[in-house]
Amino acid sequence: MFLLRRYVCIFTEKLKNQAELCVFLSVKFSNCNGKRKVQYESSEPADFKVDEDGMVYAVRSFPLSSEHAKFLIYAQDKETQEKWQVAVKLSLKPTLTEESVKESPEVEEIVFPRQLGKHSGHLQRQKRDWVIPPINLPENSRGPFPQELVRIRSDRDKNLSLRYSVTGPGADQPPTGIFIINPISGQLSVTKPLDREQIARFHLRAHAVDINGNQVENPIDIVINVIDMNDNRPEFLHQVWNGTVPEGSKPGTYVMTVTAIDADDPNALNGMLRYRILSQAPSTPSPNMFTINNETGDIITVAAGLDREKVQQYTLIIQATDMEGNPTYGLSNTATAIITVTDVNDNPPEFTAMTFYGEVPENRVDVIVANLTVTDKDQPHTPAWNAVYRISGGDPTGRFAIQTDPNSNDGLVTVVKPIDFETNRMFVLTVAAENQVPLAKGIQHPPQSTATVSVTVIDVNENPYFAPNPKIIRQEEGLHAGTMLTTFTAQDPDRYMQQNIRYTKLSDPANWLKIDPVNGQITTIAILDRESPNVKNNIYNATFLASDNGIPPMSGTGTLQIYLLDINDNAPQVLPQEAETCETPDPNSINITALDYDIDPNAGPFAFDLPLSPVNIKRNWTITRLNGDFAQLNLKIKFLEAGIYEVPIIITDSGNPPKSNISILRVKVCQCDSNGDCTDVDRIVGAGLGTGAIIAILLCIIILLILVLMFVVWMKRRDKERQAKQLLIDPEDDVRDNILKYDEEGGGEEDQDYDLSQLQQPDTVEPDAIKPVGIRRMDERPIHAEPQYPVRSAAPHPGDIGDFINEGLKAADNDPTAPPYDSLLVFDYEGSGSTAGSLSSLNSSSSGGEQDYDYLNDWGPRFKKLADMYGGGDD
Repeated sequence: MFLLRRYVCIFTEKLKNQAELCVFLSVKFSNCNGKRKVQYESSEPADFKVDEDGMVYAVRSFPLSSEHAKFLIYAQDKETQEKWQVAVKLSLKPTLTEESVKESPEVEEIVFPRQLGKHSGHLQRQKRDWVIPPINLPENSRGPFPQELVRIRSDRDKNLSLRYSVTGPGADQPPTGIFIINPISGQLSVTKPLDREQIARFHLRAHAVDINGNQVENPIDIVINVIDMNDNRPEFLHQVWNGTVPEGSKPGTYVMTVTAIDADDPNALNGMLRYRILSQAPSTPSPNMFTINNETGDIITVAAGLDREKVQQYTLIIQATDMEGNPTYGLSNTATAIITVTDVNDNPPEFTAMTFYGEVPENRVDVIVANLTVTDKDQPHTPAWNAVYRISGGDPTGRFAIQTDPNSNDGLVTVVKPIDFETNRMFVLTVAAENQVPLAKGIQHPPQSTATVSVTVIDVNENPYFAPNPKIIRQEEGLHAGTMLTTFTAQDPDRYMQQNIRYTKLSDPANWLKIDPVNGQITTIAILDRESPNVKNNIYNATFLASDNGIPPMSGTGTLQIYLLDINDNAPQVLPQEAETCETPDPNSINITALDYDIDPNAGPFAFDLPLSPVNIKRNWTITRLNGDFAQLNLKIKFLEAGIYEVPIIITDSGNPPKSNISILRVKVCQCDSNGDCTDVDRIVGAGLGTGAIIAILLCIIILLILVLMFVVWMKRRDKERQAKQLLIDPEDDVRDNILKYDEEGGGEEDQDYDLSQLQQPDTVEPDAIKPVGIRRMDERPIHAEPQYPVRSAAPHPGDIGDFINEGLKAADNDPTAPPYDSLLVFDYEGSGSTAGSLSSLNSSSSGGEQDYDYLNDWGPRFKKLADMYGGGDD
């Protein structure tokens, strides 16, 4: 069955005579089993809408008249497709005055349904529980609070004193305190404004108990729906939206989608958004280049003429309005849509000139000849702007190529193959330029641009070249010096330059050849030998240089290959040169062959034989030819004493004429065991040294003798230089006998040629009684009793310096043992005097002439000056 609950629509002055956003009534379908799932429909969907919860709304504005309006509401089972209907009659409610409002009941009363009971002792069937329609409460109500909603009453309150209460979220569960109930009267009230965006529905349960807390009625469910009000503006997901569209796009091309959301009920007008474009900048070529779908927010083009080269970007101000875009009652918000016009290839490259010029030296490659410049109005550094160049004519041999400069988009004409001035002096190239991607469809311009490149070739001095190179000639070896072999000349490719070529030898490993510097004739200067180590595979290579007199001078090289034909100029030799055999003919023999540096037919087959002399050779040995290259040497006698024997063998080759040679085979005859192996301790055949070893030993001995001789000469020269340096020193300045040098690594007293024993501490000097006779040197001070000198003050007064010096001189003059020594200076000892003194007192007294200084002549050259001064007589 259908259960209907009536609602009252109260219109403000702005909504007078209009029915919009008004909840007229609530319908609910109920059947016996309560398990059907139904959906509601209105017979007038353009005017009225039924939600899933049964709330009936007016979906559009229309004038309210006094006439009655009727429509049907259908309930259809989703599983069985059964359908029921109920008729709804809508009429205008008379205007209520304040008095009538006061007199009319303001609060609806909900009565608990009657429970099951017994009647006359029989179980009486009770009427089905009521289905209480939801209570609809607008959000953001201004009060006053608490605001009464409904009164809950039990029909048993006439006989019992009851207490009422509510439970559930919003009452005794979070958020608590929103709904309260008067426990006596059962008046349910709301205490503050509600917000549908936070909680859209409250589900409460009402209870009735007696004063003892006993349940009197079954709890009833109370559903409170928060009616949405338009209290939220639309909000765009992004404040700035970015999109792109190719230039030249046709009308209707999709660009982008903008989206806004509204926190209000999306199923009501408060959350139904509509979009529109408020402004477009710039407004060229049309102020309405784009349009927007008012429901989905899709932006599309509506006009042609998008040209990136003129307008690269459009800025749109988009507005979103709720209430289905109602400009009077809807709330609005705006966002910015930036549309970038992307480039397409609608402009081909164009050359800046019809003809370009360039020049290149001949024989140069990887040289930039000319820069081709183009202009392109498309976006730089994109495939629609990048130019691709190609040569369409004037270069049949492919000597040029064009590369694109990625930064400037210029075409770089480059030489990739050498160009000969004598062949081509100028090239006229036809070049074309086009983009990496083809032009867009519908473009009227030609897809490419063409131009001409004139390239001038510059003549330069080129290298002379030999032809052929290498040049091969065939000659017999053994040609004598002065034989003219061939003429090896070079050619100058510079036909338009008057130049001379001169020839020089660059490489001649064996120094066999010379070349005429003017005409290039090659002549031998030594005998050609095929067996030379410089000849490889019978070919001798020599390199020659040809140089011109151009500016700058250039040169080229050529190789002459001489294929040497063999002649019979080498005699064969025995191989091996050493062998061993047993003392008896059996059980072994010696196999030999021949070595010939010539080649066929001047080599094998060989003939082997033994000479007639000495006679013991043929008496002791016999030789048997095995084949053309091998022979066998055997003992002819039954026993030959162990030792080393030199067996001469005559070997003759097959040359024309043949060449023979007597080659020595050194044979060691030894005692052998049963297997034919030598049992001697010394297994080396020919223990004597060979000629090469003897020469090497002699060379080593000679080199060693030369080194020893050079060392001796150097030592003598060093001694002479040392003596010469000593004689050059003035004896008066030579103080080496009295001065010791320190802080030197090496040398010292042991390198002195004179006696330094007098510089030792006097206490260590041996007296004459102990010292053997004849051991004293002539330059040694005589040892006598120590004279008694006057005691000198350790530190005389500066004023007594003169007296101090005079006393020292007087003591030295009165000492008969002093000459030529002095007691004023002491060296190498800080004690009580020294036997080695200074020579500073030689002229300190006039009594020196009475002394005999002839013994100074025996002291050597260092005292010659003193001997001449004091012992030389009147001279």
